[in-house]
Parts: sequence; C-alpha cells; structure tokens
Amino acid sequence: MIMGSGDGTVVAVTGASGFIASWLVKLLLQHGYTVKASVRDPSDQKKTSHLFGLPGAKERLELFKADLLDDGSFDSVVQGCAGVFHTASPVSFSAADPQAEIIDPAVKGTLNVLKSCVKSATVKRVIVTSSAAALFFTGKPMSKDSVVDETWFSDPMICQERKLWYQLGKTLAEIAGREFANENGIELVTIHPGLVSGPFLHPTLCFSVEVILNLVNGNKTYPKMHYWSVDVRDVAEAHIRAFEIPSAYDRYCLVGNGVSLSEVLEILHKLYPTLPLADKCDEMDMLKLPEFEISKEKAEESLGMKFIPLEESLRDTIECLKDKGFIYL
Repeated sequence: MIMGSGDGTVVAVTGASGFIASWLVKLLLQHGYTVKASVRDPSDQKKTSHLFGLPGAKERLELFKADLLDDGSFDSVVQGCAGVFHTASPVSFSAADPQAEIIDPAVKGTLNVLKSCVKSATVKRVIVTSSAAALFFTGKPMSKDSVVDETWFSDPMICQERKLWYQLGKTLAEIAGREFANENGIELVTIHPGLVSGPFLHPTLCFSVEVILNLVNGNKTYPKMHYWSVDVRDVAEAHIRAFEIPSAYDRYCLVGNGVSLSEVLEILHKLYPTLPLADKCDEMDMLKLPEFEISKEKAEESLGMKFIPLEESLRDTIECLKDKGFIYL
C-alpha cells in the first residue's frame, strides 16, 4: 500500500457531492483516511449534507470551495495530501455550447487539478475518474466477438464528427492529463467505468440511474442499447485500490456486466413483478454501437476486483429509488 490505509492518511476528492465521489468519500472514511473534499459551493446544504452525515465525517472530512475553470482553485485542496481522486467533471450529453459547458471543464479542470498537485510536494499518485466512453469510439470495426481493453482509445475526431460531446470531453481530458503527468513526473491512473448503477447517497438523480428509472416509471418504450454497467460501490473501491496498490498503473476498464436492456428488464420483472416496466424497444440507436465485450481481466488481476452481480445492483438501485421517493410500489 501507498502510505497505508486506516492511519489517517490525508487524501483529496474533487467534485465530492457527485454519485461516484460521494461513495468514494464514504469508503475512504471507512478505510480510515482523512478526506479534503472540494465542491463548488460548500454552503449549499442540499448538496453537502449527505457528506457530513457519513460515519467519520465529523472527525476526518473537510470541505473546500473549488471550480474546475479557476486556475489555482485546487491548491489548498491538495496541499498536504498523499493522493488525489479527481472525479469532478460535467456529465451531460447535450449542451447549447459544448466547448464551454462540457469540454473546457473536463480538460482544463483536469489540468488545473494536476497543476495544483505539482505545487504540492506530498502527492504520490492521482486517480482520475474517466469513462468507458474514452475507450471504444475508435472507428475500428466491432462485433460481438470484439473485446475492448485498456489499449483502446476513443478518437477525438470521431467523437466530434458524431457530436458526442461528453465522450469527447473525457477523451481529451485523458489525453491532456497524461501528457501533463508524464512531463511533470506525476503517477496518474485512470478509471473507466461503464454505466454506473447501485444506491446513491446524494439527493438528486444522475443519468445512469435515470436509465434504470425510465425502465420502471411507466414509460412504454426503452432505448436500443447495450447495458455495460458497474456498481457504484465497485467503482469507489477500484479508485481506492488503484491508489493503495503500488503496482497499479495506467488505465483500468471497469465494467462488471454487459447485457441488453431487454435482459435488464427480465431481471427487474423477476425482482419486482408489479412494476410498470417498459415493454417495447425504440429502434432508434443514438450511439450506433454493436454489442461487444469489455475486458475485466486487468481490474480483476491487478486490483483484485470482484464485481457485485447485476441482479444485486439493480435491486439496490430500485430500493434506493423507492427510499428517496422517485418510485412507489
């Protein structure tokens, strides 16, 4: 382990109020870390109260104000930290101004965090939350036999031509981050999750949970898409392992399951027979991606990941949606 967990080691988490980041903060506190967490507005209790309610937060969690586009904004956040988990990045699939709303915050935000890390003499490793979207828009012919692994890189030109702004932001952010890290001697590891399911700690919905909600809230149709998913608890745990395990390096695909949405619906019907499930596939395929496999090998062998089964993750997602009042049974 780097600096060993459970001993009060100080780490930073950017964008701490988000879906993945909230779980990351929770697990870091459980592991015994002291956490310096950044949010855009620490005084916004609607977005931060769930963090202060976490076990250990009173003693070992401190919130900082930081903005992805403000140079030097993360200096105080990362100062004195052994590791930095950069999760802050816009998750949006449409924008009036994609450059300003999605791409600049993703790319400049990553560079601003890394610049702050260079100024700190204590940061040993940076873990960046990327996406499977930065892997498979390559232009290569793909089929059910294709296996996407850590050697695959999305092509920015393809993302731009297809107006895939989120995918473009994640791809450009990784390219810029890796170049900067290599030039400045920073250990950088990127985590590439698929669609993230599971219970959410924050009060609002995010896109990947809405995919599940839209299957069970009375909509008659569901999109034509393959569902490459991973539980949020696995994503958070993978981040921590990527920091703690000295041999962890480079990039990690993180997808526990790959099934069609019709198979997801079959599981949901078995778990919740009375839910009003979507029953007709909308043939419009926005991403135009065939079914293919995303490799688990490196995550399992290098990080020791054992992924939560899809049925368990879906059940916990539905139960969380019930608890927070988004669906009623």
